[in-house]
Amino acid sequence: MSDATHNPGAPARVSFEALLAGLEAAGEVTRLRLIGLLCEAELTVSELVAILGQSQPRVSRHLKLLVEAGLAERQREGAWAFYRLAERGGSFARALIARIEESDATLAADRARLALAREARRKQAAAYFAERAADWDSIRALHAPEERVEAAIREMIGAKPIRAVLDLGTGTGRMLELAAPLAERAVGVDQSPAMLALARSRIDQSGLRNVQLRQGDIYAPPVERDGYDLVVIHQVLHFLDDPARALSEAARALRPAGKLIVVDFAAHGEEYLREQFAHRRLGFAAEEIETFVRAAGLEPVETRLVAPQAGEPGKLTVALWLARDPRVIADELPRYAMELA
Repeated sequence: MSDATHNPGAPARVSFEALLAGLEAAGEVTRLRLIGLLCEAELTVSELVAILGQSQPRVSRHLKLLVEAGLAERQREGAWAFYRLAERGGSFARALIARIEESDATLAADRARLALAREARRKQAAAYFAERAADWDSIRALHAPEERVEAAIREMIGAKPIRAVLDLGTGTGRMLELAAPLAERAVGVDQSPAMLALARSRIDQSGLRNVQLRQGDIYAPPVERDGYDLVVIHQVLHFLDDPARALSEAARALRPAGKLIVVDFAAHGEEYLREQFAHRRLGFAAEEIETFVRAAGLEPVETRLVAPQAGEPGKLTVALWLARDPRVIADELPRYAMELA
């Protein structure tokens, strides 16, 4: 068993050959600059070309070498491809950059140009959001204020540190903003490149460096099995034709003793939402969600309702469901017993 298994904060062990490949890949000016930029954000080739002031073939060649060395990875989103630090090699890459003085002129100039690229993203995301502001406002007006809903989500997440968080159907990335500050690593998955662009802009502005965004289907999310201590599905299930299947996929992503939080509308009768907002399901009864999570191999733990109060607009109640993976790792039995106490 590796040191990282006993101590989640310890750097992952790699083979001699893998370490040598990483050192060789990082030991070149452009590639070290690329690593420094990928420590800050997920970036496209075109963004990296603009920041570095080099040709697209040259930047692509260096990125290919970083990917082959296990320091970076490529994620396709529609017609675009984003590069980010790799899961295993990322800690090694960050350690290298951390050894460089923050006042270094080369990295400082790269970060200044990165700020311009992020501002361009922000403006693009703001334009997308502005085009759909009426729809967003209409949805918000349907239920209790977001502040109360998010307060309930925060309480359900708790304040303890989390190793890994997964947000399925991340949308604007708001759930990542809530959960990622507690986590060592956070991943958001969404099928829409436009929504991922909005989420990426939001994450940039939040200054969160432990977040990855991936394009993928909620029925086949591009994430590892048994990899996450917390999975969140926020206001997604009512759009799906098979919510039970989505919850089964979420359960597969959970580590033993991991938590699943589902946030959606409680059952209601507002039929117009099907035509105007493409809702396939008019909310869910608690018994239905509990049946789904049990079928996925999880244990229902808690149901919480957030209903509009007197004087607040909206008719719909937001429901939060908490479920737990009943499996327990032997090394974590004492911690698990304390949590249940």
